[in-house]
Amino acid sequence: MKNTTTLTTLLCLFFTLQLFAQTPKDTIDRRQYHTVRITGDAPTIDGSINDPVWQQAEWQTGFTENRPKNNVPAAQETAFKILYDDKFIYLAFNCFDAAPDSIARRMSRRDGFEGDFIEVNFDSYHDLQSGSSFTVTAAGVKGDESISNQFNWDESWNPIWYTKTALSAEGWTAEMKIPFSQLRFSSLDEQIWGLQINRNHFRYGSRSTWQNIPANASYWVRGFGELRGLKGIKPQKQREIQPYVVANAETYPAEDGNPFADGDDTGFTAGVDGKIGITNNIILDFTINPDFGQVEADPSQLVLDGFEVFFREQRPFFVEGAGIYNFRLTNFDVWGPFNSDRLFYSRRIGGSPKGYPSLQTGEYFKAPNNSTILGAAKLSGRTQKGLSFGILESVTAEERAIIDLEGNRREEVIEPLTNYFVARAKQDFNDNNTTVGGSFNAVNRRLSDDPMSAWLTDEAYTGGLDVVHKWKDQEWQLEGSFAFSNVSGTREAITAKQTDFRHAFDRPDATHLSVDTTATSLFGHSGSAKIAKYGGDWRFSTGVTYRSPGLELNDLGFMVNTDEINIGSWGGYRINEPVGIINRGGFNVNHRTTYDFSGRHLAQMFNHNSWMQFKNFWSFNYNFTVETKDISQRALFGGPALNRPTGYGFGGGIGSDDRKNLSYGMYGNYGQSWDKSVCGWSLGVYARLQPMDALSASLEVDYNEFGREYLFLPYEDINDGTRYVGGQIDQKTVNFTGRLNYNITPDLTLQYYGSPYISHGVYEDFKNIIDPTAELDDRFVRYGDEVTFDEAENEYFLDADKNGVKDCENCTFDNPDFSFIQFRSNLVARWEYIPGSEIFLVWSQNTTTGGDPSANLLPTLNENLFGEQGRNIFLVKWTYRFVL
Repeated sequence: MKNTTTLTTLLCLFFTLQLFAQTPKDTIDRRQYHTVRITGDAPTIDGSINDPVWQQAEWQTGFTENRPKNNVPAAQETAFKILYDDKFIYLAFNCFDAAPDSIARRMSRRDGFEGDFIEVNFDSYHDLQSGSSFTVTAAGVKGDESISNQFNWDESWNPIWYTKTALSAEGWTAEMKIPFSQLRFSSLDEQIWGLQINRNHFRYGSRSTWQNIPANASYWVRGFGELRGLKGIKPQKQREIQPYVVANAETYPAEDGNPFADGDDTGFTAGVDGKIGITNNIILDFTINPDFGQVEADPSQLVLDGFEVFFREQRPFFVEGAGIYNFRLTNFDVWGPFNSDRLFYSRRIGGSPKGYPSLQTGEYFKAPNNSTILGAAKLSGRTQKGLSFGILESVTAEERAIIDLEGNRREEVIEPLTNYFVARAKQDFNDNNTTVGGSFNAVNRRLSDDPMSAWLTDEAYTGGLDVVHKWKDQEWQLEGSFAFSNVSGTREAITAKQTDFRHAFDRPDATHLSVDTTATSLFGHSGSAKIAKYGGDWRFSTGVTYRSPGLELNDLGFMVNTDEINIGSWGGYRINEPVGIINRGGFNVNHRTTYDFSGRHLAQMFNHNSWMQFKNFWSFNYNFTVETKDISQRALFGGPALNRPTGYGFGGGIGSDDRKNLSYGMYGNYGQSWDKSVCGWSLGVYARLQPMDALSASLEVDYNEFGREYLFLPYEDINDGTRYVGGQIDQKTVNFTGRLNYNITPDLTLQYYGSPYISHGVYEDFKNIIDPTAELDDRFVRYGDEVTFDEAENEYFLDADKNGVKDCENCTFDNPDFSFIQFRSNLVARWEYIPGSEIFLVWSQNTTTGGDPSANLLPTLNENLFGEQGRNIFLVKWTYRFVL
């Protein structure tokens, strides 16, 4: 396998170098618009386009439909004009509509993109790779996004600009005024920018564009037309300071005897955010003592298999411009948990403290839920020569738990002072068809002689190199990457790292691994290679990715597993033009197989899935998966690899026309092992109601049941040594997600999110593994009635002679039954009283409790959740953006 991998790598490198030498030709017939500099007064932005200055520019029309049909004249024409002066670029749009009374003017928060809208995309660098997008809906709601790598749209970018819309007898009109300070461009006296105008005609479900781009193209920004005539404009430095103040009050159930839980807390904090333009195309963003109280809560999750759940980042400072820092270890088109692995996962910064205080009987403690971010800064930009870079640094405070015993107090460190550093750079070559990048990250903790040094590393470094080459109008591409990690700490900390859940060097059957108890560092690496065709109707990709046993990314990145080599292939066909009853759709097939570093074949699966939109705008999807091998290295929580049953699964969903005021749908999945020892199914329904343009509500309900003949618990040292104890599990889960949005104006909104979640699990028929790779009946021995439940201690014990007395002092294991009930909600009122400055009123709820695992779900939800007094947080946040 090693020789094959080396040969493949050398062939890919040779192939790549040959491709680098090619000089691509521009095969796109680009339209041009010639703008003019304003003479006289600038237009007043009121949406009416009646200022005389607009007569200085020419209207341009000739839009073509992009979907559902492609490259045919648009059914409803669109016209636009562009003007500029020293500080701003101005745009006017006339969106003709044969039925003005039917124009969809749905309201939403910024970046909602509801109803009819018009959008301009600028490639102001004219690098054919990146851009900026400004959108306004017929209702006057703004949307803005930054674009990178052709298709990556970042809605977190919120520049300051101005827009208004108006209805007319011929349709609707819009005006935009965009400061040059919000755009990045060169210092050339005469500029050429990439330009694209898009219109969404909501009730027809159609999109039209000024510059036609084929629906099956593998590019977007590269296909833009050109904006010419920009002369004498100077790059401008962006300088913005945004202080904030927050007042909050918190209520929760008081706890008798706990001096830290009297039932209410109040607080006040302040901080500042800022943007400083070092040059026009290099920006320094910073935040001091940031607050993210207005951010929506994460969805509830219950994990039984030990793997960490990946949550998306929602904090504005870390979301905006996050694309430049992204270094994914794998960019496969085949599904796999490894697809979430990356060098930088910003949720690590300001996360939950890693330590927990050691308590004695009668002690109470108070500790923060998250570590405090003292400050963070990021420097990012893109040069005229195609170099994109980002540097981020953040410091989180040392956190201490305050421990009280009858008025006597002490403190324990539960999170050390920590510095996080991230650097990422990418250079484009070969007319932007080749990109070479690198990344380096560091985590440094001040541990000194702290007790946490026995299990927490004090230094962690990761880095990597990646390359992407595209050819034939970027229809084909070749990708490769290599990454490494090195963590260091005390011998105890590195030993703990080698034996933790993700590494498990001490697995009894892992003959290729061993624990080094004298090591003070751990090194690992990963790599991937992929070739793909993304243009045209027929598409495919195939590749390989690996994670060495010593790889460790979770100090600042995200990593699911180690000691794996995954090989995958994907093929698909796209329907890009209406055919019969179908508007568009796709059919896909996938295959993935997995090995470990000893050469053991761990897993193999085959999948087929499809999706389609019909001409009545209903949608449908389905999937079918067959699993032919499944050996888990983690199922026994540090024990030997377990041969798990293979099987099949299928599912699908159907959704109604989402243009209607009431839209709805349902989905479901079913899976079963061939030997019927595993079975699970889920069913979900959802509905969205839009009774008026300013109001929308949605509800989703998801129910699932899961049963497995054996689900194992973390291993136990019982009497005569290690036993791997598990049992038959019956788990039932239901989750409700409700949302309500009321938009009083485009700048004044009210949003509610609420999600009750409940999961019950009951174990029975306990058993012990005796041969983890044998056939099902020979794999374990059943305890039967040799296991007795001790209700007083809430634990099970072994009682082979059935006399009601445990066979030995250590012949016990905890009752694994569970009942997890949680309710999370946010009510946020947001007013952007002037562009860039906001006031937030927030009410958050978080209630977590339990119940009887054997009870029915819905009665338990009502009795144990809504009857509980939860934790309520009331918050007022004020911000003001100063443009310097």
